[in-house]
Amino acid sequence: MQLYALGLNHHTAPLAIRERVAFQPELLDQALHDLTRSDLVREAAILSTCNRTEVYFAAEQAQHAADWLASFHRLNLDDVSPYLYAYPQRDAIRHMFRVASGLDSMVLGEPQILGQVKEAARRAEEAGTLGTLMHKLFQNTFAVAKEVRSTTAIGANIVSMAAAAVHLTERIFERVADQHVLFIGAGEMIELCAAHFAGAGPRSITIANRTEARGHALAARFGAHTMRLDLVGEMLSRFDVVVSCTAAPLPIVGLGMVERAVKARRHRPMVMVDLAVPRDIEPEVSGLDDVFLYTVDDLAQVVDAGLESRQQAVLEAEQIIDSRVDGFIHWMHARDAVPTIRALRQHAEALRQAELERALRLLARGDDPRQVLESLSHGLANKLMHGPTRYLNQVDGEEQSEAGLLVQRLFNLSRHQ
Repeated sequence: MQLYALGLNHHTAPLAIRERVAFQPELLDQALHDLTRSDLVREAAILSTCNRTEVYFAAEQAQHAADWLASFHRLNLDDVSPYLYAYPQRDAIRHMFRVASGLDSMVLGEPQILGQVKEAARRAEEAGTLGTLMHKLFQNTFAVAKEVRSTTAIGANIVSMAAAAVHLTERIFERVADQHVLFIGAGEMIELCAAHFAGAGPRSITIANRTEARGHALAARFGAHTMRLDLVGEMLSRFDVVVSCTAAPLPIVGLGMVERAVKARRHRPMVMVDLAVPRDIEPEVSGLDDVFLYTVDDLAQVVDAGLESRQQAVLEAEQIIDSRVDGFIHWMHARDAVPTIRALRQHAEALRQAELERALRLLARGDDPRQVLESLSHGLANKLMHGPTRYLNQVDGEEQSEAGLLVQRLFNLSRHQ
């Protein structure tokens, strides 16, 4: 029985595919029971977030889970298999440790993923699909994530344009949680920014995009509102933070539009972040007293400042994870040896019991106790040595040398004894 991690995420699959294999919370119990119904999958847990859907399970091979994943969502396996990854054993353990530590997140080091992994474990435990192996794996996963966060700066550095946007906003507003945020566009960069700002819990998030369907899809992920792109000018004054990144050839937000918004806001400050190239916001907007306009170059300076510390933090985190993977693999191997150890002890106990009963009979008959004890010790030693001695006598050729070394290690013997 091996551990596996099977799934897809923002690295391997576009949003349209991720949406199709996501699990609704109310269906998780049903899915877990359905997956573990046969003996092909013994233990399982499902992690389903806006950026990933992953199944962690114990089985002989991963194919059944891949077939099940497609079938459960009523999809053709050929349609999703190009986006799937399946990590066995060591790679699966390492992947889980990296996910929980925030190293595999869209936002590097983001803390929300650990809570989501803990929730996946809780749901699986309540559904009765966590056994000893998976339970131990999750406990180790939580411990590794805690160690990474407490001993490295993985979550403390500004590591992306999106993180920099939040950081610069916090320079102007004491609490992002009190602000209304507007995102113009729905591409990858806006997706990243929305993830960062959503983590700060703003009062509201609104998505304005030329393609309404895409805007609605992104808004659904973050509990956001949507707005038609042509209403931005009319509604701009309602927002404290505006982040724009579209592929428009000309600016979407002009100087006059922002001047009217500032006047309607009675000169309350407004943060505007223009991530588009060419620009979405006319550069003259930066001259307004109550507007703080940041461009791609401004954000790049913040990111560059944290680059060195980020690289060191990631390196330290990976070293911790590799070490803890080795530790868990060692535990698994020791666990695999338990049945053999138990059988060996039972065998030795049966030999001991037989010799003891024989000695008691001799003592009851009146034999010399010293001779009885001598006979008991010789008999027990001979029986215990019978197995390894026969093994050594039966092997020959190249195997004989290996067998000899094995027996020496088993009984802690010196070659010169």
